[in-house]
Amino acid sequence: MRGGDGGSRWVQDRIDRYGPVSKLSLFGTPTVLLAGPAANKFLFFSSALSTRQPRSVQRILGENSILDLHGADHRRVRGALLEFLRPDMLKMYVGRIDAEVRRHVEENWAGRGTVTVLPLMKRLTFDIISALLFGLQRGAVRDALAGDFAHMMKGMWAIPANLPFTAFSRSLKASGRARRVLAGITREKKAGRRQPEHGKAPRSNDLITCLLGLTDSHGERLLSDEEIVDNAMVALIAGHDTSSILMTFMVRHLANDDATLAAMVQEHEEIAMNKAEGEALTWEDLTKMKFTWRVAQEILRIVPPIFGNFRRALEDVEFDGYLIPKGWQVSCCLATTVVGGGEIT
Repeated sequence: MRGGDGGSRWVQDRIDRYGPVSKLSLFGTPTVLLAGPAANKFLFFSSALSTRQPRSVQRILGENSILDLHGADHRRVRGALLEFLRPDMLKMYVGRIDAEVRRHVEENWAGRGTVTVLPLMKRLTFDIISALLFGLQRGAVRDALAGDFAHMMKGMWAIPANLPFTAFSRSLKASGRARRVLAGITREKKAGRRQPEHGKAPRSNDLITCLLGLTDSHGERLLSDEEIVDNAMVALIAGHDTSSILMTFMVRHLANDDATLAAMVQEHEEIAMNKAEGEALTWEDLTKMKFTWRVAQEILRIVPPIFGNFRRALEDVEFDGYLIPKGWQVSCCLATTVVGGGEIT
């Protein structure tokens, strides 16, 4: 869950009025809103709470997403997704990301006096993720999916009223179109695995192909087509907002911090000196960007890209002297625990 400044102000006003523990209705569900470091620890580590998104989010992302699974199913899906994120796999993606970034900068940033950063970062992030997750190259399908994704995000946290004029209804329709695209991609990749082109190895460097190829100890597929589509949707959303928001706030900070900007530029110039003209970045180059990574970590601390999170009480459970009834939704606001300020060193 991601909120803007308005969301943070609303939560802080509520904390000031009712304290760090209060009850309300969110998305039509009785909810306990928690705030503070102890609340975060309770939310993420209590065995009495289960991962569970609001029903409105479930309807948009699907019933089989990792966000709503627990126990053996959660471990199975999590293990499958982590297979795509193994270090040796990540090293393969650097060159492809480099190509997308170079093209994006040339088309949208080069030679311009001013740019509107957030929408550009959102599109760049979407293009990178859709290439890595789905193997989608530039073209009409990727452009259409980008439009559906934008509509889907606008209604995800809206009032869950499925009426023709509501943002939630538009989000549901956009989700349906996006899911049909991903289901079609999944079918095509399944067919490609069964009937590879003569003399060509089947592609295995995108998420869907990777998940299709995973099997259990009995040789059965680890994930169904529906599970692949649902979790591909989650991966797209999870990587998109966090990355685009982080990069946007990094640009904003660097625009107002000459010393940090100069140090980052120097670090990147030292790496560029050892590269040929037009040569892509490598994993080894990224490991040298230690100061850049510290800047990113500090921005993550000051401006968490994730506004809050949700759990569901599996049983009556107590927190800070308050009883949370079984079945109630539990939410926390991560931004209320962050202490800002300070220099990046």
